[in-house]
Amino acid sequence: MSMKNKMIDEYHVLDGWDINSVDPCTWNMVACSSEGFVISLEMASTGLAGMLSPNIGNLGHLRTLLLQNNALSGPIPAEIGKLTGLETLDLSSNQFVGEIPSSLGSLTHLSYLRLNKNKLSGDIPGPVANLTGLSFLDVSFNNLSGASPKIRAKDYRITGNNYLCTSPSSLNCVNAPKVANGNVFPNSTKQVDNRHRWIVSVMVGVSCTFVVSIMLLVFWIRWYRSRLIYTSYVQQDYEFNVGHLKRFTFRELQVATGNFSSKNILGQGGFGVVYKGCLLNRTLVAVKRLKDPNFSGEVQFQTELEMISLALHRNLLRLYGFCLTNDERLLVYPYMPNGSVADRLRDGGRETLLLDWSRRMHIALGAARGLLYLHEQCNPKIIHRDVKAANILLDENFEAVVGDFGLAKLLDPRDSHVTTAVRGTVGHIAPEYLSTGQSSEKTDVFGFGILLLELITGQKALDAGNGQIQKGMILDLVKTLYEEKRLQVLIDRDLKGCYDQEELEKAVELALLCTRALPTLRPKMSEVLKVLEGITGQPCNLEDPQTGPNQQCDGRTFSFSRNYSDAREGNSFIIEAMELSGPR
Repeated sequence: MSMKNKMIDEYHVLDGWDINSVDPCTWNMVACSSEGFVISLEMASTGLAGMLSPNIGNLGHLRTLLLQNNALSGPIPAEIGKLTGLETLDLSSNQFVGEIPSSLGSLTHLSYLRLNKNKLSGDIPGPVANLTGLSFLDVSFNNLSGASPKIRAKDYRITGNNYLCTSPSSLNCVNAPKVANGNVFPNSTKQVDNRHRWIVSVMVGVSCTFVVSIMLLVFWIRWYRSRLIYTSYVQQDYEFNVGHLKRFTFRELQVATGNFSSKNILGQGGFGVVYKGCLLNRTLVAVKRLKDPNFSGEVQFQTELEMISLALHRNLLRLYGFCLTNDERLLVYPYMPNGSVADRLRDGGRETLLLDWSRRMHIALGAARGLLYLHEQCNPKIIHRDVKAANILLDENFEAVVGDFGLAKLLDPRDSHVTTAVRGTVGHIAPEYLSTGQSSEKTDVFGFGILLLELITGQKALDAGNGQIQKGMILDLVKTLYEEKRLQVLIDRDLKGCYDQEELEKAVELALLCTRALPTLRPKMSEVLKVLEGITGQPCNLEDPQTGPNQQCDGRTFSFSRNYSDAREGNSFIIEAMELSGPR
């Protein structure tokens, strides 16, 4: 609340930050850990002005702070140095003044630090320059001065600071006035003789000519290389707006993946192949090597980068970086050690049993939180358009992470739907999208309903045959068995009967609600999440204005009669699963 009070919120983006709210974790632009600690504030490009409160230092579990592209002014609070778990800090493109706090040098977990395009003055603090864990540091285009220390970040930018000395022979260093106790003292040459003065002048002239020549040569080489290979970093930021993403060279990713060895393939689909890789710093990654037969990939690649950089949430797959050459487009993600939900449900191995009933419901809960963020907390909204078990990944703790944003489209807040070529996987595609090409948030809700049925049955959306029921569309089978009160036939045999009958019924009811034929009858993801919180025993906010005093939080909020309205629509056509776009 102190942050809100210090800011000028002309566009009312902080209106939902209410002191009377029971759970700040439900506020817009705030993300929390499973323990309820605030770990992320993602407030980029929201038109905020005013100042950043020093009380930011009280959010001791904060990992991500994004405030770029606003109009914030005043000093950068030194209290940020208390946020010892901070990994990403982006204050770029604001109007911050004063010096860079040396306390930022205490942030040993910091990977990305962007302070560029502000009005910061003074020197680059030594503790900040000495941060060895930084993947990227950007302090360009400020009013920094003094001698630049040795910067230990893997990549950095300091250009655009007219009084910053990058070397003792730099023109800025040669011509910079001496300052002591606030007084400026010009260099005294009155006591040198004419010969000495002439020698000094010649030496300075030669040095200047040499430095300028070297600068011109370096500039030409960089310009020529950029024309041949790739756009320069400054152009890259402008063209792609990729924020703090790391740009990899193609050679780096070749080495990481063993020259894209077939032994390292994690999966492949209509848009390319995914490889397991190991970077030089021993970080495991997943590298998506995109293919585009029509070679319309420049715009597609730019859109995907922009979209992914906007979506930061613990239940969404975060993009580490990218590679772009004339012939290659690659995306680099963190490696998910437990694969996808589809892998775990269908690999037939002994590890499949790790997905017990409780864990499956927890996976559904995590996926719902990720989709809720895309639909109701991102600005602009993002529609995934291919929600399925293969696109829900599992981290080392079996936490659900929604992946594959290649099919997602940014949705303008003024539109209720977008019309595009149909992309997705048959069996997961909502009927209105398949027939009209119109997609909305409710398209994803339909896909989530099918995902929930996959978790319950352990089968594919188009192949629910488990020895007791015939092959066909899973949704049709569930409708029939729900009407006949024979849900036990559906349950995955791998669970060996270990499930809660009441929770099963609630979960199936929710799945059928999500897959209703008319999109207007489907719940929003926020409503889906509340039902799942009731099923899993997670706390529910009774004072949430979206819930209302007459609704319950026990998982029955959206229960309905067994005379299910969509059950009479007739069976869907039975076809083999067709991948219109596989997992990426």
